[in-house]
Amino acid sequence: MFRFIFRLAAMVALSIAVIMAVLDTTRTVAASTLVLTPLNTSWLAVSPDTRAAFETLVRTKASPLLWDGAIAWVLNQPGFAVFAVLALLLYAIGYRRRRASQFAAT
Repeated sequence: MFRFIFRLAAMVALSIAVIMAVLDTTRTVAASTLVLTPLNTSWLAVSPDTRAAFETLVRTKASPLLWDGAIAWVLNQPGFAVFAVLALLLYAIGYRRRRASQFAAT
């Protein structure tokens, strides 16, 4: 059951990564220069209230150093890359290894 949930979440993250990559590709072609939209910019465009709430939550419950260090760095990376890495990690967690066959193939 948990493997299915992780693989489903990986598929959703990969879908978001592809959508964000297509948007960046379209903007790159239109501008005739490389355009990589940071995740922070995309998040603010879609839902600025949740972005502000998340920042407040992290700063009050965890630490301002966590926000300024790790999370701010991740939010400044291209959105498609962040979601692609997230999809890879979620798929790796939900991956089921195949059992090796006991018998040699003839």
